[in-house]
Amino acid sequence: MSEILIADDHPLFREALKGAVASALPGAEIREAQDVGSLLALADAYPQAELLLLDLNMPGANGFSALVHVRAAHPGLPVVVVSAREDGDTVRRALAHGATGFIPKSADVPTLVGALRAVLDGETWAPPDTGRAGALEPEEAALARRLAELTPQQFRVLGMVCAGLLNKQIAYELQVSEATVKAHMTAILRKLGVHTRTQAVMLAGKLALDQASVRPPPEDDDA
Repeated sequence: MSEILIADDHPLFREALKGAVASALPGAEIREAQDVGSLLALADAYPQAELLLLDLNMPGANGFSALVHVRAAHPGLPVVVVSAREDGDTVRRALAHGATGFIPKSADVPTLVGALRAVLDGETWAPPDTGRAGALEPEEAALARRLAELTPQQFRVLGMVCAGLLNKQIAYELQVSEATVKAHMTAILRKLGVHTRTQAVMLAGKLALDQASVRPPPEDDDA
């Protein structure tokens, strides 16, 4: 039986996507995630999944970061981005980062169903007139390669740092020791080629949809 993964933090929109999936692929088993942590667990639990429908702005994600990480960790899993950001640049960057398709959240149900059927048939789908995916800027492509090297737990830690959490807060959320968080941070800084938390956040922010919203993290005496 087909397995379809849906990762979106809005319950009402997940319901809309479930309805579209049911129309496009009757009988499919649908699994849901509402943040990056649950998405990574879901992708590991269902390696045979046929498709992932991914919102770019879930908790724990920073623009294209979740797309980059999932594509690296599960290269055989097609990912369709479903986003409220519909400008051509966002669409082209998503496709350049490995998305199989891009569906605007404003799309009506027939468009959703048609797009899903096209992707499930092996096609790439994007709104008309958005153009084809071009090459990423060299700096963005290099950053994507570095993010792809992070383990799932390191990626979660980086997402929490970008969200402004301190080490002790991250340790509480992940139910690990602060020493473990520090070890993850050391590895993250090394893999990203930076020296401080602030540099890591600002670098990861280059994958954000709105870079003006990226803010340096609070100082952490335990960093």
